[in-house]
Amino acid sequence: MVKNILEKTKISSKDSLLSVRDIHKSFAKNQVLKGINIDVGAGEVLSLIGGNGAGKSTLVKIIMCIYQQDIGDIYVEGKKVTSTKPLDAMDLGMYLVPQEPMLFPNMSVEENVVIGVNENTRELHRRLVDLLKQLGWHLDLNRKALTLSIAEQQLVELLRGLLRNAKILILDEPTSALTFDEVESLFKIINDLKKKQIGIIYITHRLSEVFTISTRVAIMRDGIITLNGDVKDFTLEMLVKGLLPIDTKQEKSFRSKAPDYNNLEPIFSLKNYSGYGFKDISFDVYPGEILGLSGIVGAGRTELATTIFGKDVVLAGKAYLAGEDITGMSTAHVMEKGINYVPEDRKQDGIFKIGDVKMNTTCGCLNHLSKCFMNFKLEKQITNQCISDFHIKVTGQDQLIGSLSGGNQQKVVIARMLATHPKLIIMDEPTRGIDASARSDIYAIINHLKEQAFSVLLISSDMEEIIELSDRALTMFQGRINHTFKKVDINQNNLMSAAFGVYEEKKDGE
Repeated sequence: MVKNILEKTKISSKDSLLSVRDIHKSFAKNQVLKGINIDVGAGEVLSLIGGNGAGKSTLVKIIMCIYQQDIGDIYVEGKKVTSTKPLDAMDLGMYLVPQEPMLFPNMSVEENVVIGVNENTRELHRRLVDLLKQLGWHLDLNRKALTLSIAEQQLVELLRGLLRNAKILILDEPTSALTFDEVESLFKIINDLKKKQIGIIYITHRLSEVFTISTRVAIMRDGIITLNGDVKDFTLEMLVKGLLPIDTKQEKSFRSKAPDYNNLEPIFSLKNYSGYGFKDISFDVYPGEILGLSGIVGAGRTELATTIFGKDVVLAGKAYLAGEDITGMSTAHVMEKGINYVPEDRKQDGIFKIGDVKMNTTCGCLNHLSKCFMNFKLEKQITNQCISDFHIKVTGQDQLIGSLSGGNQQKVVIARMLATHPKLIIMDEPTRGIDASARSDIYAIINHLKEQAFSVLLISSDMEEIIELSDRALTMFQGRINHTFKKVDINQNNLMSAAFGVYEEKKDGE
C-alpha cells in the first residue's frame, strides 16, 4: 500500500510557489540528500516529516541558500534560484523560523523582530502590534530577549517571519516549546496565511498536527522522499510505515540474555522526576541490564540524562542509587556515589582536545591517583590497560586526543568513565559520528559491561542500536515516558510509533 502511493501526487512547477528538483548533497563521503523533489503551492501547508538524521535540516538550509546543493535546482514562482546568500532568499519571499531561537539577548523583543526591515519605524510598530492582537499573544515588546522563556523566544522568531510577509514560510518544529493555547493561536494564524495564499513548509515530529493543519505531506527517510501526497490519502499507520526502512523486519537479531528481574532489586530508580525539558519520569534500572531510551530530537532524553548527572536543576521527584537518595546532588557527588555519563556531544563535552590520551583517560579519577603527589606510575598503568582492553589505536599515551579518529576518541571517553568504577553508566548517543568498525567495537564494549553486571542507560536515536542492545526499552514523547517495551516487543515499528506518539497497545489475539 505504501509503495503504491509513493510520489502519488505532485504539483507541477508552474503552479508552485516553491519547487525543489533532484537535490543532492554530500558532506565528505556522507550522502545526506539523494534526489529530493518537493513542491509547495500557494495556500498549501506541506508537512515535512522524518526521523533524526533524515536530512530535513540540510534540505531547508539549501532552500534558504545557507548550504549549496551538489546537484539539482530550486525554483521560486517558476524562476530558478541562483543566489548563494540567505538574505537573497528572504528577498525572494522565503523565511525560515528555526527550531532553536536565535535572538540578540540585550535587545528588546521589538528590536529583535524588526531588525533588518527597512521600513518606517512607526509603521513597523503598528504592524507588529496588530499582528500580536491577531495572534492573541501577550508579549511585552520592551522586554529584553534574555528575560524570555524558550516558548517566548519561539514566539519572537515566528513574529520575525510573519512581519516580513513571506510568500514561503518554513516552520521548523514551531510548536515544540509552545503551550496548548499558544499552539491553537499558531494554527489559527497558519489557517489565515493559507487563505492569503502563502505557502508553508511545516516540519514536525508530531504526527497528529499533520492532520490538523496540512494540505499535503512528505516523508523523508535517509535522504529520500518515501511518501508524498495529499493528507486525505494517508492514515497515521501509513505515515509511520513511511518512516521505517523498507527492509525492516519485525524479528530481532540474537542478543544476550536479559536479567532475571524477579530476583533483582533496582540499582537506580527515578520517582516522578521532573526537570527542564521533561516531567514526571519514573523507571528502574537493574543490575546487569541495558535499558534503552529512545525518542525523537526534543523529546527530553538528553535533558533527563544531564539532570540525573547533576548538571541541571531537579524541579520535582526523587532519584535513588542503590537505595540512597541522590536527588539534586552535584556532578562531583553523583560521580562519587557511582554514576557516570558519556555525553552526546563528544567534541564539546567529552574530551579535552589539547590534552593527551593519558590525561583524557584518567582525569575522572584524579582523587584515586593523588594524595599529595600524583602517582604517575599508576596513571600510566590505568591508561595502558584501557588502551589494551578497548583496542584504542594510538601512537602512545602522549598522543593528543584531538588527533585520534572519532571512534578512538569515543573509546577513550568510555574508558575514562569506567575508570571511576560506576554503578550506573549513562550513554547518550554512544556511536554518534563514528564508522562501522568502531561502532561494532562500541557494541562489544557495551555488551561486555553488561556481562560484568554493570547497569547501562542507553540513549540513542538509532532504533537498530536500541533493538540490538537493549533488554528493555523506554520511549520518550514530549518530555514524558509514554511506553515501556519488554525485550520481545522491541522492534522498529513499535519504537517508531511510540516515539511519534501514535503507538497503540495490541489486544490479546491480535
